[in-house]
Amino acid sequence: MDKKIISTGAIFGMLAIILGAFGAHALKKVLSLEELSTFETGVKYQMYHALFLVLIGTMKELSPKAKKTIYYLVVFGIIFFSGSIYLLATNSLNSFDFKVIGFITPLGGLLLILAWGVLVVNFLKKNS
Repeated sequence: MDKKIISTGAIFGMLAIILGAFGAHALKKVLSLEELSTFETGVKYQMYHALFLVLIGTMKELSPKAKKTIYYLVVFGIIFFSGSIYLLATNSLNSFDFKVIGFITPLGGLLLILAWGVLVVNFLKKNS
């Protein structure tokens, strides 16, 4: 599972760099400053949580069950949170109105928060 977690984190990190460069160069010409800032928020949170996955994959203190739970919370959190932000930020470039999926963004954020919560709870249990 550790290899899977670290690999997924590395892939999400690589994609964050690609999307950040895409936003800074290609999208800079077609998005407003507000839309570009929104897109960058998605990139930042994706990178933060890509690094979080790499960290989780290297931690020996966490049980396999906790790692698996955190893994799935982060993967779906990134997809829902950052993914929906990318779509919402580039909404003006599409004929489909991605605002209808706007409710997914806070759901993704909640999943990311829960992942950190699982880490905290596991450390508190282990240290008591």
